[in-house]
Amino acid sequence: MTNADTSALPVRIECNASEAFRAWLAQSGGSVVTTTYQAGKVAVLGWDGRQVTLLMREFDKPLGMAVRDGRMVLATRNDVCFFANARLLARDYLEDRPGRYDALFVPRMTYHTGDLHTHDVAWGRDGVVIVATRFSCLARLSDEHSFVPLWKPRFVSDLVPEDRCHLNGVAMIDGRPKYVTALGTTDAPGAWRENKAAGGVVIDVETDEIVAAGLSMPHSPRWHEGRLWVLNSGTGELLRVDPADGSRETVCRLPAYVRGLSFVGRWALVGMCKIREKHIFGGLPIQERCPRLVCGVAVIDLARGTEVGTFEFTSGCEELFDVHFLPGIRRPMILNHQKEAARAAVTNPDSSFWLRAGNEIREGEAPSPSRAAGSLAAGEALFATPSTGPSAENVEQTGTIVPGSGI
Repeated sequence: MTNADTSALPVRIECNASEAFRAWLAQSGGSVVTTTYQAGKVAVLGWDGRQVTLLMREFDKPLGMAVRDGRMVLATRNDVCFFANARLLARDYLEDRPGRYDALFVPRMTYHTGDLHTHDVAWGRDGVVIVATRFSCLARLSDEHSFVPLWKPRFVSDLVPEDRCHLNGVAMIDGRPKYVTALGTTDAPGAWRENKAAGGVVIDVETDEIVAAGLSMPHSPRWHEGRLWVLNSGTGELLRVDPADGSRETVCRLPAYVRGLSFVGRWALVGMCKIREKHIFGGLPIQERCPRLVCGVAVIDLARGTEVGTFEFTSGCEELFDVHFLPGIRRPMILNHQKEAARAAVTNPDSSFWLRAGNEIREGEAPSPSRAAGSLAAGEALFATPSTGPSAENVEQTGTIVPGSGI
């Protein structure tokens, strides 16, 4: 077999969930979705009533994601894609196993932005706000242009595709961008790399003032319960930052390069990464503190600052970017543009239909109630039962559930 053929082989995914993570997910009333641009997947962690389930859906370099009111937006390499939950069609997605899913996120709209290196995305009052990292700015989507600039740091002198400060994250307050993270205050192509271990900042968008400095590759700023939270990625820390004086409190430390943050009441979900690429990520404090780094999702008790459960990718996935909680949804399915089911799921404000051959009314037949959805198609990568080998349903990639993981 040639090298080219070898590189095209499916990726083997192995994972594990701690008992505490399983217990937390069981009582949470929802599910977790995360993105991994390194593996090119959106991963969905669900609960079937007795165990954790994992579904991996393929996308081209998925990064930032935002979820609101049954809608989802996802940034990929060249596009920003919008999905809507076709809830009434979810039950019949699988013809031979009706009721397996309670949500079905179907692609409904795509903006072709080109490669803006889009990182965070967020719902705002006036539509979705994106962080166009390659152009060092916040931006809005457009049906006429690749993007419409909204704001850039005052130390960046020109709107050019040079990733001058690695602007990467945005925190919204009342539907408007308020705080952003950048890896430097530099104004030259890629110049932030020179002081990546300590040059990171948090900036107030409204005042253009730096409210916190000296951070190590900060990501994922979020506003929750009247406070600003930031991941100090290069140190593996979740920080609580006071924008008034720049002071910060370390809530917890994790054995990972942390990236991706969301909240579920008193709990925080934190994405954890290994460090594959040493040119950009080498020489960070987290590598000195922790010789072994972890990739996965940690559940943090914010009141105590303690890790209470972990889902870990032990093989095949090393870097995450974003993580979100889906309240009230236990077994979500998400479809990419390649899935035939994405074209068969048709909805309008009053009704929903599966346009499938099995539902066609032939001459001489009386109309019948909508039949169940078609069978699982190639590309699902679903791990639903404990196994020491690949799931029988997994077609897109091979995978292993670690014995005793309860997944």
